[in-house]
Amino acid sequence: MNIAVAKAEKPDTASDNFAAAGARLPVAGKLVDARRQAFDAFQRVGLPHRRIEDWKYTDLRALMREVLPVAPAPDASALVRAEAAAGLHAIAGVRRLVLVDGVLAGGLSELSDLEAGLSVRSLREALEAGENAALALDTADPMAALNTALMTDGVVIEIAAGTRLARPLHILHIASGGAPVAMFTRSRIALGNDAAATVVESYVAGEGADTYQVHDAAVIAVGDNARLDYVRIVEDSREAFNVTSAAVSVGTHAHFNAFGITTGALVSRYQAVVTVAGSHSKVETNGVNLLNGKQHADTTLVMNHDVPDCVSREGFRAVVDDRGHSVFQGRINVRQPAQQTDAKMMTRALLLSDEAEVDNKPELEIFADDVACGHGAAVGALDDSLLFYLRARGLPQKDAEAMLIQAFVGEAIEAIADDDLRELVTAAAVRWLEARR
Repeated sequence: MNIAVAKAEKPDTASDNFAAAGARLPVAGKLVDARRQAFDAFQRVGLPHRRIEDWKYTDLRALMREVLPVAPAPDASALVRAEAAAGLHAIAGVRRLVLVDGVLAGGLSELSDLEAGLSVRSLREALEAGENAALALDTADPMAALNTALMTDGVVIEIAAGTRLARPLHILHIASGGAPVAMFTRSRIALGNDAAATVVESYVAGEGADTYQVHDAAVIAVGDNARLDYVRIVEDSREAFNVTSAAVSVGTHAHFNAFGITTGALVSRYQAVVTVAGSHSKVETNGVNLLNGKQHADTTLVMNHDVPDCVSREGFRAVVDDRGHSVFQGRINVRQPAQQTDAKMMTRALLLSDEAEVDNKPELEIFADDVACGHGAAVGALDDSLLFYLRARGLPQKDAEAMLIQAFVGEAIEAIADDDLRELVTAAAVRWLEARR
């Protein structure tokens, strides 16, 4: 007798979530069609997998498996838990903008007494008014498409021409806890000509928040002669998933300085496309992954040089312990008009265990003939001679390792312009090091 085992067809959880979330999603004007088209684009591919080149090292079909239901609007108890978490992650001297379970929480945010030239609104308000600037995100990537289909809320920050903010803005994402859910947020940050600002974006878990998904996106525009310093801190729950997409446009004589650090989340991916659209501009993007356990963190950056006489610098460092896996994919595209481009990319990683894994893939694609471009990658272990030197002076093994690791990541952290934020990121790195001891 031959016995055939029939496998039940896997439920289409993404379609179910899209249908169930209808009442939660702001819709107006062409947004209805944009959402449907984006969801169709996601459905054609589904969760990205290793056969997609850009997702070669981060197979979400295996790691994430399914998209969780859209988080409900936070109730009173969720806001109480979020307030406690916000207090634990408060940053002195900033203007706080709090998103709880993907919804801008006005009661926890500082939305009054805004500086002249600064406008802050919820994304829901902007979308319901028919504004579509936040839709400027390429939906060719399946996770960017999914965010477009299901984005519920976020922050719209507009800084008028000539405005230079004295206080940094802090966008704080909080998962309040409860049932496993997914949060779909998007922020729009626009700096006018001659403007300057510092924005911090961080991701944390409230008490009881364990397994959840963050599907975030950012659309950033830096005007002519403007400067934006952008710091991103991922300290999600160790069972969380964080997938963030970003699209950045930089004008003429502008400066975009970005830094990211990841110490939390079980699986995280930050994918950004930065387009230098104006000449004589500078872009600096730096980052650090500090991973242990079974953490998986992927940083994928695309730098597009479309115009001449611009400078870009990409520096990325990873420290990986236990069975952690760090991924860096960086590509610099220099178009034919972008003569006299000066672009450099370097990634370095430390492996602290035999089971740790690092995948680095730097790339250059150059169509101009008058450029100075280069890339490099290095992976290794802590220097035994330096460890011996420190141990010979009485330092315990873990303390000696911590000192060398701190020096290794400290070079990248120095790229942060604001002294207070540099100390904040250094403290996050020190907390990770303390947990190793």
